[in-house]
Amino acid sequence: MRTDITSEQIERYRADGHTVIEDFLSPEELAEWRDAVGEAAEMRQRGVTAEGGRSLRNTDEGGDEHYRNVFLQCVNLWQISDRVKRLILDERIGRLASELEGVDGVRVWHDQTLVKEPWANATPWHLDCPYWGFHSRHATSIWLALDDATIHNGCLFFLPGTHTEASFDRNAGFTPVMRQLLDVYPEWADRPSVAVEMRAGSCSFHNGMLAHGANANMTPGYRRAMTCGFMPIGSTYSGVQNILTDEQAEKLKVGDVMDDDEQNPVVWQGSG
Repeated sequence: MRTDITSEQIERYRADGHTVIEDFLSPEELAEWRDAVGEAAEMRQRGVTAEGGRSLRNTDEGGDEHYRNVFLQCVNLWQISDRVKRLILDERIGRLASELEGVDGVRVWHDQTLVKEPWANATPWHLDCPYWGFHSRHATSIWLALDDATIHNGCLFFLPGTHTEASFDRNAGFTPVMRQLLDVYPEWADRPSVAVEMRAGSCSFHNGMLAHGANANMTPGYRRAMTCGFMPIGSTYSGVQNILTDEQAEKLKVGDVMDDDEQNPVVWQGSG
C-alpha cells in the first residue's frame, strides 16, 4: 500500500479539497479488496445485516427509479464482513486521512461500495458531510477504484476549492438534476470541473464539503468502487440520523460527542 505523501501533496489537497494516489494498492492487495468487497456486497444483497446496525442499500428505502439506477450502493459492509473490516480499519489509511486533514485521528463514519452498472445514470453534484450525523470541515473520504474509472464509465468530477465555501445549511439534496447544487451555489456555475480518471488500485481522498459528482456509465461494463467516510475524533452529533438506527439516534442529542466504538471505531489516533 502506497501511503507516503509529501508536504506539497498535503498543501494541494487542503487547497483543492482532493488528491489522487496512483497505484495505491499492489496487484495482490487489489485482488483482496475486490474479492472481499464483492463477497460482502453479495451477503448484503441477500439481506444480511449487522446485529444492532443499519447496513443499507440504495434499494432498501424505496426512492425513485432514477436514483436506483445511479449505482448499486451497499453501506457498512465492515459490520457484516471481517475481511472488509480488516481492510477498512487499516491504520495506514486512517493515518493518511488524518495527515491530509491535519487532525489527530479519525473514526469510521460509514463505508459504502458504489457500483455503476452498465448504462447507469450520472451521479449529480453533491456534498457529503451535510448528509452525515456530524458536521466537520475535516471530514474526508477515500474513494478506491476497483475497476478503471474513466470518462466513459463514470469517473469522479470535482469542483476544486468549493469545500472552503460550502455551508452545512445550503444543500440541494440528492436529486436527478445534475446541476441542482449549482442552483443553490450559483457562484460555482462558471467554474471548470476536474475529471479524475483512475486506474484500478488507485484512490482519491476528498473533503466532505467538496462539490463532486460522476459521469453516467456509457459502457456495457461495470465501474466498481469502494469508499469510506472518516469522522475526526471528537466530532459531535448534528441531529442528522443518516446511518444511525432509531435506537442510536434517540440516545443522542445535538452536540453529543460521537464516540461509540461499536458504531464508529477509531481507525487511527496520533496519541496511540
